[in-house]
Amino acid sequence: VQLVESGGGSVQPGGSLRLSCAASGSIFSVNAMGWYRQAPGKQREWLASISDSGRTDYAEAVKGRCTISRDNAKNTVYLQLNSLKPEDTAVYSCNAIVRLGVGLPYKAYWGQGTQVTVSS
Repeated sequence: VQLVESGGGSVQPGGSLRLSCAASGSIFSVNAMGWYRQAPGKQREWLASISDSGRTDYAEAVKGRCTISRDNAKNTVYLQLNSLKPEDTAVYSCNAIVRLGVGLPYKAYWGQGTQVTVSS
């Protein structure tokens, strides 16, 4: 199973970005998917999660400024980031809880991350 993020880049304060993360491989089903970030010198921080039924949860740090969504047919999760601030600069990574077959346990997989830089 591979998770590949895209959509990162450099943006000015107040700008927006839409991140994508596509899961591929021998996937039977995908449960929750989520986004995390890690800034230089800091621990990885959870940002948002979405269940397979579409229920969403957000960290206080980004609540109101970002929206998580998913396309179950494509095993893809998205993160719309708005009103970006310099402190949002970090490597953004996605996570998916995946089952590889009937009766097999769910397992967490991670993407490599995509850099988001917010600077004027």
